[in-house]
Amino acid sequence: MATRRPPGSGPLVFDFTDYRAYLRAHYEAEKKRRAGFSFRLFSRLAGLRSPNFLKLVIDGQRNLGDESIPKFVKALGLNAAEGAFFADLVAFNQAPDAEQRNRAFERIAGSRRFRAARRIEGELFAYLSCWYHPVIRELAARADFRDEPKWIAAQLRPRIAPTEAAASLKLLLSLGLLVRDAATGRLQRAEPTLTTEHEVGSLAAGNFHRQMLERAAAAIETVPAHERDLAALTVCVSARTVAAVKERIHRLREELAELCDGDPAGERVYQLNLQWFPLSAGRETKP
Repeated sequence: MATRRPPGSGPLVFDFTDYRAYLRAHYEAEKKRRAGFSFRLFSRLAGLRSPNFLKLVIDGQRNLGDESIPKFVKALGLNAAEGAFFADLVAFNQAPDAEQRNRAFERIAGSRRFRAARRIEGELFAYLSCWYHPVIRELAARADFRDEPKWIAAQLRPRIAPTEAAASLKLLLSLGLLVRDAATGRLQRAEPTLTTEHEVGSLAAGNFHRQMLERAAAAIETVPAHERDLAALTVCVSARTVAAVKERIHRLREELAELCDGDPAGERVYQLNLQWFPLSAGRETKP
């Protein structure tokens, strides 16, 4: 029969966004705490037939099904709140699409224990997952910028609600992406070092790109042609050229970022999207 984990004896599930990483940390901690602990013993505690099922899950060779989660919760010695959080981690890591991953992460980020341990994860996720947060940050570079939600909301295209602008300012200040100049009292952009775990970062980045692609599509109808540049190129190339194109795109982004960052008189926030993706199967792919 599984017993509750003694306080301070192992990793806390609320410190993780990857359930496989948590399982690995738990296994390593138990090996140090109990000489006889093994994959086989874990399976016995969980009531599993396979003696190495835990290892297969940790290595990413097997997923956890709904029927396995309660067994793992029991063997891990988790209480009700920890078990529910672990189940949400499984749903987040194994979700088949972005919509379900987003729903699972909302539940994760809603956990009080997670927010206390990993506040930056949830806030940075919110920053990248909403298109107008980066826009408002860049808008602060304008000489006439006013940190008034109503003014900010009216500047964005499409417009947002003043309440959304107010919440965005609060988030940007919390993350240190906007700071108030001590001498002038004006808000200005800052360059803090922000990182997030791969699972969270990749989901947030995906949300950001999807929203900006929607803005690009809308611009076809809402932005005059002389204020935008939309073009497409459809080509057939080798794998070698694919890599070369990606490298040139990376260089171009860096050059344009340097050009724009060096502009001391910014007037308008623009978005540049560059996409390079396959539209057909490769030659080695069987029909």
